[in-house]
Amino acid sequence: MSLSGSSCLGLGAIAVALFASPSFAGVPECPAYGRDLPVDNSQVLHWKRTTPNQFRERAHVSGVLLRLFPDRNGHEHFEIQIGSQPGDTIEVVYNQEFGALPERLVPGMAVEACGDYITATAPTQPTPTAPNGYPASPSGAIIHWLHANPRGRGHDPGFVIIDQVLFGQMIGQSGPRRGRIRDSRRERALFDFAGADRYPGKGDYDHSWETDNDWR
Repeated sequence: MSLSGSSCLGLGAIAVALFASPSFAGVPECPAYGRDLPVDNSQVLHWKRTTPNQFRERAHVSGVLLRLFPDRNGHEHFEIQIGSQPGDTIEVVYNQEFGALPERLVPGMAVEACGDYITATAPTQPTPTAPNGYPASPSGAIIHWLHANPRGRGHDPGFVIIDQVLFGQMIGQSGPRRGRIRDSRRERALFDFAGADRYPGKGDYDHSWETDNDWR
């Protein structure tokens, strides 16, 4: 991934792009606890402000590419703006095994991501698969698992869409692949939840297929 577009955009331009088109039409389902999870940037920003390090939950966000981070351990890292304030950002972590992203990513590209949210305000403790632990995110939070589940069971799949092209749907894929399209009658359906505990089963999410190497 090229780092040539790593300069930041003005927040005014980002806000216009971010809120003019909240999401793309015809995106795949974003499954969470048996439901199709709608885009909810405000919920993710609430978690980022209020939850402890390593808090995890399913998330679906839409924003604008702000800056690029160096690739690390077979993953591409970049930051997107998901709100109107300077700190309303999240780091997107994409596993390159599930298909190549565009070679040239530049600030201003529209991004939608469905996957697992993690508050990442401090380094993690060492684990068997990450003996040195992981550093804190420059954004203070990440979203990862933005790809299909090769086993087809256990962990819910995710995706990332960049400028209306879908990525992350097949191991060994060399480019984008179209996925299953959401039923338009349910598109952008809003759940009747409120506050921090929007999603039933919060804290009990199945991470059985996940490994540390998949998210950093």
